[in-house]
Amino acid sequence: MPGMGTPELPVPDGLVLRPFRGVRFAVADPAAVTSPPYDLISEGDVQALLDSHPNNVVRLILPRPPADHSPAERYGAARDALRAWLVEGVLVRDEVPALYVYEQSAPGMLQRGLIGDVGLAAPEQRIVLPHENVMPGPVADRLALMSTTRANLEPILLLYNGDDPNARGRASTLVDEVATARPPLVSTVTADGVRHSLWAITDPAEIGQINADLRPRRALIADGHHRYATYRELQRQEHARRTNPSNGSGPWDFGLALLVDSDAYPPDLKAIHRVIPGLPLEAAAERAKGSWQVADFTDLRAGLTALEHATEPAFLLAGAGTCHLLTSPDPAQLAEAMPAERSARWNALNTSILTEFVLPRVWDMQDDERDVRIVHHDALAAADLAAATGGTAVILNALAVEEVLAVAAEGERVPRKSTSFGPKPRTGLVLRTFDID
Repeated sequence: MPGMGTPELPVPDGLVLRPFRGVRFAVADPAAVTSPPYDLISEGDVQALLDSHPNNVVRLILPRPPADHSPAERYGAARDALRAWLVEGVLVRDEVPALYVYEQSAPGMLQRGLIGDVGLAAPEQRIVLPHENVMPGPVADRLALMSTTRANLEPILLLYNGDDPNARGRASTLVDEVATARPPLVSTVTADGVRHSLWAITDPAEIGQINADLRPRRALIADGHHRYATYRELQRQEHARRTNPSNGSGPWDFGLALLVDSDAYPPDLKAIHRVIPGLPLEAAAERAKGSWQVADFTDLRAGLTALEHATEPAFLLAGAGTCHLLTSPDPAQLAEAMPAERSARWNALNTSILTEFVLPRVWDMQDDERDVRIVHHDALAAADLAAATGGTAVILNALAVEEVLAVAAEGERVPRKSTSFGPKPRTGLVLRTFDID
């Protein structure tokens, strides 16, 4: 019956990227109002971004009202700022729905893709493939933001295989044609030296060609698992509260995404390191000796070089003083720890071994948000944080892109915070609000 039980959600007929009326900043220096993705922004970064421009998008994605305010009050402030900026003309809606070509460029780096509304699909539909599990806390936080602001404020990053047996896909070739032959809507350079440029594709014929090419393909969620899970939860909630839903789709049936052809623009995949403040470094190394070969290094950089060349699985434990390289785990202990229901490929991932063997069996703990902190990319920063907290940094080599794609294609998900794909889209170049879709 309508309105009873779990609502039936629309099922897209393939990978769909719908045009939308983008909301963009109308300011003299577009770079000054942008930010990194919300989950890469530290508390100190928030203030620096606010100092760069009073209308920086961080005021929307990470609002900072008094600490005693509830989530509803906190995100109410973001909603009010968004509405005020639209009224004041700080933010302006584009008149015509578009798919946006987005280019990031710097010496030695170039990535192009399409920003649009991706049709939401359940994992079992094998259209949009997650490769990581999500935690309930971040999903609840982003749900509070999206449902309060009625907006998608930053795109997730999706990768797809754009080659076919005979020729490069039309969507990918059109992206390059637009970026090389048409004037951009905006082109700006951020403080890290990256140029960000945006073009609008509004021609229905070109949009049709793009979607005809994309429809039979599958996309991997490279960055934004929690936001995609939030898109799906908001979609469920919106359909559940409508006792007589229309046959058409609503704005909550789509989510803001950057879609990149990974054959044309291979991604940069970096590691995410762990820091365990409550585990002293020397105690961690000593306890590992019962199941791993442990080599000691007095110099962190020498240890990092050894880790880079080590046969997987391998981990470098670092913090204050020496560092310790873990290699060659005991085969019997490793086999007993790894879940039999998982594939051999999944069980061989270094993050799987860390999650299922090292943390619970060697150190008697779980890889959770309470006890284990994460540091993106920077091994030296991870070691510094461990030293400052009297704990242990677990430094990992990055997974291979092919490993992640193969695991996702089989319907499995790597452990949380296993991958950091880049380049990530800059937040604030184009926003999406529900009331104008």
